[in-house]
Amino acid sequence: MKTRRLTGSLIAGFVAAVLTVAPAHAVTTISSGHVDAIDVDWTGSALTLDLRDSTVIPAVDRDPADVVLNAVSASKTTVPSNSAYSFLGTAGSPVWILPQTQASGIVWPGFNTENVPSGALSGNAVTIKLVSVTGPADVSVYTTNLLGTPTIWFDSGNGLPDTRSIAINTHAHANWAFEAAGTYTAVFEVTATTSGGTAITTGQKTYTFTVQP
Repeated sequence: MKTRRLTGSLIAGFVAAVLTVAPAHAVTTISSGHVDAIDVDWTGSALTLDLRDSTVIPAVDRDPADVVLNAVSASKTTVPSNSAYSFLGTAGSPVWILPQTQASGIVWPGFNTENVPSGALSGNAVTIKLVSVTGPADVSVYTTNLLGTPTIWFDSGNGLPDTRSIAINTHAHANWAFEAAGTYTAVFEVTATTSGGTAITTGQKTYTFTVQP
């Protein structure tokens, strides 16, 4: 009888423990519309880095770890013949681009520092660092001017980390290019120095991208 009671207690305890385990975080997949993938905010004492999802109303801040940005098949194009685009691969080869200019049915990821007040940070700027990329091929982020000339912001193809300084009160977009279909993770970190001279960081945040064939 004692053994039977002990076994029953153990089973009851196990069931209770299972029932109290917190559920896993739901992942939000975004395949079209506007997001600020790199959304930098200032709390009054710290920098934060999240993803501002404007595909819902009202817009919400999400932890990048809880989001998948999905590059649909319509984002697939080919590398231009202009040698300035050789960082994307061989001319004519496939490349998937989340574009600098909004396109219907394709996710439109931006950079936003509009919620960092003037005077809080030295130089009124932050440094965005692409720490690492994992995936089937290289990833780059670049802008193009009115003449179609590219300016590379980040490029995993020539070594990481890469950094770029961005002024506060900025809302900008760039082209996000993926050189093969598959799943990628990109780790970003934002750093700055307060007006009082203290170095601060958001810590590293991991972003997931899926690229459809």
